[in-house]
Amino acid sequence: MPRFLTLPLLLLLLAPHAKAAGEFYCCQDPTSGRRICGDSLPLQCRGQAYRILDSGGNVTKEVGPPLTPEQKAEQVAEARRRKQMEEEARELRRKDQALLDTYATPQDIDLAQGKAERDVMLAIRNAEASIEASRIKRQKFEAEAEFYKKKTMPAPLGKELRAIDHEIKVQQELIDVKKRELETIRAKYEADRKRYFELTGRAPDGTPLKRPASSSATR
Repeated sequence: MPRFLTLPLLLLLLAPHAKAAGEFYCCQDPTSGRRICGDSLPLQCRGQAYRILDSGGNVTKEVGPPLTPEQKAEQVAEARRRKQMEEEARELRRKDQALLDTYATPQDIDLAQGKAERDVMLAIRNAEASIEASRIKRQKFEAEAEFYKKKTMPAPLGKELRAIDHEIKVQQELIDVKKRELETIRAKYEADRKRYFELTGRAPDGTPLKRPASSSATR
């Protein structure tokens, strides 16, 4: 059967057997306000903050009161935030390593960007050439359509004009898409370039980046 005693009396009883005795538990009795201890957790300590002491009266562990539902919810939310931050940090490390594996020198970034831009610019030029060819072709059909201003235009002629207009529209939309893609490429490689210099600790001209002075140096 567990014994529940006040701390001074318990220590007095345990003193002759300090080396052989184990740990005991103490808390403040919420009813009487007195400290109460036992060789197992007293009933009065359940649901309360308590301390675990060794046979010499030294505190070996402090246990706080049970968490409220709000505290538990906040604890869960904090754990989720911490996990998300750890995942983001892990993903950043992965991307940084991939960046360093991809580019051995800053010139490698320039070469990669140049190739990506050339591919897009080629697609834009091809679309522009297609539009120009369609407009020249349309001019011929427009001249033919002049004869039908006061009469019904033949269906094949109207169909041809509509097909040309559709082709011009499609190619113009392609150009717009490629121009946005070009902006994305430039932004991507600029970000890669900036991060590369941050990771390697060197400026674009090859000189070491200046590190901010430490707080101890400014004191």
